[in-house]
Amino acid sequence: MTQLLAADPERDAIVAAARAYFESRPKPAFVPGETYIPPSGKVMDGNDCASLVDASLDMWLTAGRYAEQFERELAERCGRRYSKLTVSGSAANLLAFATLTSWKRGPKAIKPGDEVITVAAGFPTTITPIVQYGCVPVFVDVDIETHNVDVDLIEAAITGKTRAVMIAHSLGNPFDVVRVREICRKYDLLLVEDCCDAFGATANGQLVGTFGDIATLSFYPAHHITMGEGGAVLVDSPLLAKVCESFRDWGRDCYCAPGKDNSCNKRFGWRLGDLPKGYDHKYTYSHIGYNMKVSDMQAALGVSQLTKLDHFIARRRENFVELEKRLRAAGLDRYYHLPQATPGTDPSWFGYLMTVRDGAGFARNDVTRALEERKVGTRLLFAGNIIRQPAFRDVAYRVHGGLTNTDKLMEDAFWVGVWPGIDAARMDYMVETLADITQALIAGRDPLALVRPAA
Repeated sequence: MTQLLAADPERDAIVAAARAYFESRPKPAFVPGETYIPPSGKVMDGNDCASLVDASLDMWLTAGRYAEQFERELAERCGRRYSKLTVSGSAANLLAFATLTSWKRGPKAIKPGDEVITVAAGFPTTITPIVQYGCVPVFVDVDIETHNVDVDLIEAAITGKTRAVMIAHSLGNPFDVVRVREICRKYDLLLVEDCCDAFGATANGQLVGTFGDIATLSFYPAHHITMGEGGAVLVDSPLLAKVCESFRDWGRDCYCAPGKDNSCNKRFGWRLGDLPKGYDHKYTYSHIGYNMKVSDMQAALGVSQLTKLDHFIARRRENFVELEKRLRAAGLDRYYHLPQATPGTDPSWFGYLMTVRDGAGFARNDVTRALEERKVGTRLLFAGNIIRQPAFRDVAYRVHGGLTNTDKLMEDAFWVGVWPGIDAARMDYMVETLADITQALIAGRDPLALVRPAA
């Protein structure tokens, strides 16, 4: 429940008015062929608006009471001891990896030149922290149906320089994290789980984000819940939690909450580095850090959205099942690889990835251009094969084996939405439109010439 301040009738009236205003806004009707169906989006209600306004009335513009509440409730929901809020999922990945490089970890700290096993098919900011800290990403291939890491390739990619595995659960479908964790334990490797697309997914009944040494989440509007912009790092280790907070909060050694002083009861009793004894601990810096803190208004939205997480996850799973049923009934599985859940997992689907089969007789780009023209939103599997991106032209990396399936996904895969804002009417239109476009391409007709009558 949202934390409440002392009774204040005027404040309560403002918050209630904000809730009522949001709920009273008209909801546009869906018109097939005219209303755009985005592949992802946020679902908001009056309680979200009320929480946002309530936080704004505090005029406490940095992290405050809502941030404290959200970190506590998020950690409990995720099955971790600590959560540390930050400005985005990408920032969470950067902070997670930075945490593992801290000198406070002693000889276990990741150092420049160390290797980190990952995949090239996915979002760039799962990989860029590896590069930004001077380490070498080692890429292994994925499989087509789950679009996740081929775990059979990991062990052979390990060398004496390998220190960690950092991989995302792709589009809400967990990779085989049980096997990956076993490999990491066998070779004493760190495991970083990027759960930004997979909030609430499980493997063997256990939440993703609880297998690794450290994990991340994103609260961008496209994700399962939103703070607008936001993310979180999840850990159990008190040391890692404190180090993560240091990197997030300018690199400072002090761990006082905003607006608080002397939590350690020896603010002027420390002696660190070459500083004089008693140098103010609030201005002692133990890491080369950042400022990646959130505002309390963002956190207030997160508190409200978290109460709806289970419903959002259930709707995504229902939409995935219904979309697959419709696609198979239309015979489209003959032309597209349809996504499959990794065995032993229960995904929390972010998107529905389809890959044009070899020999289908048409190209992915022809499909996506026509879908977009007819108001069905599509996305690619993010960076595709990231080593082909211009940003990686001069990056040091290593590829173990080939990236055949990664290239296949880059060339032929796209995804459409399963987010809670997609209802039966939208889904029917999506499938009918894809079927029309596919049949036109097979027949050699221009799918852009198709015009569906308005409903």
